Amino acid sequence: MKEIPVTEIKGIKIGQVENEKAATGCTVFVSENGMRAGIDIRGGGPAARESQLLNPLMAAEKIHAVVLGGGSAFGLGAADGVMKLLEERGIGFDVSVTKVPLVVQSDLFDLTVGDTFTRPDSVMGYEAAKIALDNPNYRDGNYGAGCGATVGKILGMDYCMKTGIGSYAVQIGDLQIGAVVALNALGDIFDHKTGKQIAGLLTEDRNGLRSTSEYMKKSIIPKENKFAGNTTLGIVITNAAFPKAKLCKIAGMAQDGYARSINPVHTSADGDSIYALSVGNVSTDTDLVGIIAAEVVSEAIKKAVFSATDAYGFFSAHKITK
Repeated sequence: MKEIPVTEIKGIKIGQVENEKAATGCTVFVSENGMRAGIDIRGGGPAARESQLLNPLMAAEKIHAVVLGGGSAFGLGAADGVMKLLEERGIGFDVSVTKVPLVVQSDLFDLTVGDTFTRPDSVMGYEAAKIALDNPNYRDGNYGAGCGATVGKILGMDYCMKTGIGSYAVQIGDLQIGAVVALNALGDIFDHKTGKQIAGLLTEDRNGLRSTSEYMKKSIIPKENKFAGNTTLGIVITNAAFPKAKLCKIAGMAQDGYARSINPVHTSADGDSIYALSVGNVSTDTDLVGIIAAEVVSEAIKKAVFSATDAYGFFSAHKITK
């Protein structure tokens, strides 16, 4: 098994746009020929659009784009711009009078980081989709949906840390499996191999890390508002051939990567979601891909931590000394 760039997986293109000043953005995954897709949502507060398309009982066999964005539910309009661009390019489900692009979207909450009232919109979605098709520009860090990402927010924004978007992919023979994760969790982040905490709730002096779960255990009184900036979004991409039902299973198994690397995770204040996308025809075992999917998700989470840089007054992992 060797590591490869996630952008080496053919059949899908990725475009990113961010408003750096406002601390928000979107990352768009486009498949010109359509891709099979499944989803698994574990968090209690998702902001999503057209996710029911990925229900195995629904008629659509393929979709054409996935959007990860900031702006919480306000940012879901970015998919309008993606649809507009794809229709112009003749990409979508043929309904005789036009082609209808099938676009799904999930958003994270970054409204407390930069400008609360600037969110991804149709203009940004259009631009990101155009970049994806004409000049793919994916990179890890404070880009796209990761522009305003932070973690460790049980005490609000004063003691949280800056994270971003991260990727990791591997290849075994002809099989390729990769993940992209926009890391924006209520909880703390851990290296899944060593168990060491690498990001999350800062200490009082903002020079080290402490445990969110241990802090929460100090009182049984309900926290008034934990919804101050959460939701981790993930995409698993494989060139293996799977239908929607099996992709939903793979997305569910990939959530183990969240559980190994984020604690607490899947809370009522997070909208933690993972999409699984099939963009090839390699024949392999569902469980094998699910196992590896969890691993690449955990590695992508690490990349999202260590590729991020200080921004908006928030420290990244590079600033923490203890």
